[in-house]
Amino acid sequence: MRLVKLGIISIVVLFVIATLIGLLLPSKVVVSRATDIIAPKDSIFAMVKNIHAWKQWVVGMNNDGITIASPTEADLAGTKVSITSTDNYTVQSIWAGKKGTVQKSTFRVIQDSTSNKAVAQWEFMQELTWYPWDRLSSMMNDKIMGEQLEANLANLKKLCERPR
Repeated sequence: MRLVKLGIISIVVLFVIATLIGLLLPSKVVVSRATDIIAPKDSIFAMVKNIHAWKQWVVGMNNDGITIASPTEADLAGTKVSITSTDNYTVQSIWAGKKGTVQKSTFRVIQDSTSNKAVAQWEFMQELTWYPWDRLSSMMNDKIMGEQLEANLANLKKLCERPR
């Protein structure tokens, strides 16, 4: 009986410690990557604002389980993507995962009028709950999502810079 009590108390104490550590972490996580592309911002924006065009540069868009319902709606193997706005060379979208996680995505194309180079910047923002496993697992977001964003931006760069 004493051993059971000790086990229960230990689990409660560990949960409280994990919760307190988790509360020290931010409640919003932003993962962002950018790349320079030597192309007009109109041609870059055309590849970003239409989900049908993503097949050319987003890794995995040609896999089974991917359903594109319209230029602004898709189901990426359980993750629902909805483009909510496209204006001023900015694409806003919502990515809703299978387990209820929601991330807001912003893709910006910025070009200096004195240069033929544009910056393509893509970021994902997620608001976290207070649950310790939610907060602690968010520490992996940058590593996992960052590599995916870098690969996709590299593909977009190759696509937009290739000679026509």
